[in-house]
Amino acid sequence: MIISASRRTDLPAWYSAWFMNRVRSGWCLAANPFNPKQVTRISLQPDEVDVFVFWTRNPRPMLPGLAELDERGYRYYFLFTVTPYAQDLEPHLPPLEERLAAFVQLSDRLGPERVIWRYDPIIISNVTDHDFHRRSFERLSGALRASTRRVIISLVHYYAKTIRNLRPLEGQGFQFDLEAADRPATLALLRDLADMARARGLEIYTCAEKKDYTELGLKPGRCLDGDLIEKLWGLGRVRPKDPGQRETCGCAASKDIGATDTCLHGCRYCYATVSFEAARRRQAGHDPASPILIGQPEVGQPTPPAG
Repeated sequence: MIISASRRTDLPAWYSAWFMNRVRSGWCLAANPFNPKQVTRISLQPDEVDVFVFWTRNPRPMLPGLAELDERGYRYYFLFTVTPYAQDLEPHLPPLEERLAAFVQLSDRLGPERVIWRYDPIIISNVTDHDFHRRSFERLSGALRASTRRVIISLVHYYAKTIRNLRPLEGQGFQFDLEAADRPATLALLRDLADMARARGLEIYTCAEKKDYTELGLKPGRCLDGDLIEKLWGLGRVRPKDPGQRETCGCAASKDIGATDTCLHGCRYCYATVSFEAARRRQAGHDPASPILIGQPEVGQPTPPAG
């Protein structure tokens, strides 16, 4: 079983103490994001967890727990998002230089194959135009070339809540190109990113894109990657695609232990957060000692079976 920690929130950055408490307990509860009353008990026993996959923009709060994970026999790797946006779009992240240093530190600890760089999402606007991304990717790929083996990219998906959260920036001069994916200039950008990645010895993949960009040098990627897991640990498992994800997502099936509307980075384009205010309200209900990330199990609620 793959444990995703987590698509729904930056668990290493904000909830590492809770995570380590649950590892020591050997189980946790996770609520269905579409039906919060549907709660699943998930085993975190080392012999039942094939691998933890951590999604993060700031792993440093998790670093003190890595030695304990190793001692307990867990396997894990990190999907580390590093993007170059200013505070308009990413208001509550550590400075970029600190994030780059954390990436290198994590890679030095785990090895470059277990720290995957996500340059995601790519937002095309008058402030962050195609040349902005060329310059940024060239700089970041140069800084991270020795600390990772692959990079995953994707164009921003303009869901209704994404558009709503970006709209206040339009009053500050931003003009977002909602049709950027269809423009020849964007295809040229993606080709250039692929060329830059290969020049630095990096494999480059796309994430959940409807279009096939193989001819540009971009292979469809999988963040929860069964082939990578087999390469790293040789567990001999067959890992079907996760039926609960988008059709264009190639990730292997997993159990996610996070919760939506709980990340406090405040990124304006976030898919998993309705608003920063909602995240603050939900985070206020977090108890590191609880078996579930937000709140407490309801009184009288039967303990669900492990799954």
